[in-house]
Amino acid sequence: MEAASAAHAEHHGHMPVANASAKINREYFGMVLFIVSEIMLFASFFTAYFFIRVVQGEPWMPEGQELPVYVAMANSAILFSSSATMHWALEGLKHNNRKAFKTGLVLTLILGSTFLGVQISEYVHLGFLPKDSAQASVFFSLTGIHGAHVAVGLIVLATVTRRAFKGHYGPEKDKHWGVEIPGLYWHFVDVMWVFVFTSLYLL
Repeated sequence: MEAASAAHAEHHGHMPVANASAKINREYFGMVLFIVSEIMLFASFFTAYFFIRVVQGEPWMPEGQELPVYVAMANSAILFSSSATMHWALEGLKHNNRKAFKTGLVLTLILGSTFLGVQISEYVHLGFLPKDSAQASVFFSLTGIHGAHVAVGLIVLATVTRRAFKGHYGPEKDKHWGVEIPGLYWHFVDVMWVFVFTSLYLL
């Protein structure tokens, strides 16, 4: 009887360890759910875009309204580079390379800010407004929503960078979630730009 009780206790004693190893980080899972909801938001605007082009068969853009494709291509390269520097920063942290970690974060901030600045400059020099056509309205909506996501990402990354320079975070898995989760969001912003850029500027 005692042996059975000991075995039972031992069995239950090991259960929490197994469960702990199998747990998914709640913040990471929450970010995944948030990204899914944001994909649905973008999808609603893409629906309007394809309705104009496919269902109504209207040209993109209307006559007299042109998009600076080459500027957007260069700006896209800047944003995609920021995804690489974000990955570099996280890998630096995981390997306890503080210099690579902090440098990667700073470069990501610079590249992201440059992308946003170029997009704002593009708005100023476009020569048309959202009210000028349905195409213009969809263009400003999609790029504007994406730009807002970039701005939010920059605010979060600025906070992460400030904490990084104060010595926060570490190579241990439970100490780098605070970088990995914002990094996941930043990669989402970059991937979403692939669809926005391709649809609006190239197709």
